[in-house]
Amino acid sequence: MVSVKKGLHTVLVFFVAVAVLAGCSTAHKPKGEDAFPLTDAESYDYPFDNTYLATVVGTPEKYRAELPEEIPLKKRKIRIFDRDAPEALWHDEELRYSYALQKKPAPLVFLIAGTGASYDGGKNTNMGRAFYEAGFHVVSISSPTHMNFIVSSSESGVPGHAFEDAEDIYRVMETIWGKLKKKIEVTDFYVTGYSLGGFNTAFVTYLDEQKQIFNFRKALLINPPVRLYSSISLLDRMLENIPGGVDNFPLFYNKLVEEIGRVYTRADQLNFNEEFLYQAFKAVDPDNEELAALIGVSFRISSANMAFTSDLMTDAGYIKPKNVQFTKNTSPGAYQAVAHRLGFTDFFHVYFYPYHKARNPQLSRAELINQMSLSSIEDYLRRADKIEVMHNQDDLILEPGEIDFFPRVFGDRAKIYPKGGHCGNMDHRDNVAHMVNVFRP
Repeated sequence: MVSVKKGLHTVLVFFVAVAVLAGCSTAHKPKGEDAFPLTDAESYDYPFDNTYLATVVGTPEKYRAELPEEIPLKKRKIRIFDRDAPEALWHDEELRYSYALQKKPAPLVFLIAGTGASYDGGKNTNMGRAFYEAGFHVVSISSPTHMNFIVSSSESGVPGHAFEDAEDIYRVMETIWGKLKKKIEVTDFYVTGYSLGGFNTAFVTYLDEQKQIFNFRKALLINPPVRLYSSISLLDRMLENIPGGVDNFPLFYNKLVEEIGRVYTRADQLNFNEEFLYQAFKAVDPDNEELAALIGVSFRISSANMAFTSDLMTDAGYIKPKNVQFTKNTSPGAYQAVAHRLGFTDFFHVYFYPYHKARNPQLSRAELINQMSLSSIEDYLRRADKIEVMHNQDDLILEPGEIDFFPRVFGDRAKIYPKGGHCGNMDHRDNVAHMVNVFRP
């Protein structure tokens, strides 16, 4: 979706650029088995103490793990369901994914992207490089909240339910594996994901205990929410930091773009990486409210895309009036304006909960909220030695005190870094080392 408002379109372009570049800078290829050495806690040198800055800028190049510039990555499409998509979404009938395969028997790791993110986004791309370099086959999958996944792979067309999303993801994994097993030999299976993808990983692993298709040897949850409803509420509230509300966003955002442009014109050459972004933000000196607004708007765009896609898939009348024909030639303008005003919490109360209550009339809001939390499988997580967690003390998607859930439930299987915001330190050399070493035999 492209916003009808120039300001919101601009922030989409900018923030996507930030997110991608924060996960896609290149470096020299590491050498040997010790390519990702661990550091001790006292030497952890992630540079940003500000959780908002960490979340937006990521990890500057000097602190990043060295990763191979290229791996033998193949992008593919696969049909999950024998069904036709709505006319306007015909191009998403097949699921897009990627893989990188070793030339010898090796373990295989599935990567699950975060909220609204594609299989080939920056964070999944860098995780793929790290695991391939460490000797793994790698399969990368989009978030179940991504448009292509909703259209091609969501059985209901209504993403967000922890157990149902896990069923959808697991079906995708089975289908992809059905294709790949003719090409490769796999010694063990692993699964990981970041943000919502980390949350999904917990439920996929829980489901695998019942289905036993993969019998995952290890699973790693990276920066997952504890209670999904709490996290989406926090992200929605970040938009309150825009003076005058979201309608005034272009005013403060244009200031940011203008100042970044000045940094660019002063640069000796174009090197639009994390260091450039950091210098730009230092020059602009945005306050926490402005940074929070940027984060809030980026997630608002994800929620708008998810809600709009789901509404078209189900003809629910949430955004588009029921039975109104929406073709590939229909102008989306008015529908987009509505979608961008709807946050994750709006989606939950007005669309998501009524949908599930219609299927289960006895279901309360509190019960559904609990189903959207790690607490719903807490007993399993306590005893599942195969599952580990990597998180940050200052993660902005967690309510005060929620970080304590992880050491309380996982014990020494929880690795908690003192800073890094929400996934901002994923590419730090220590984080990459820990991520890879969790899965080493």
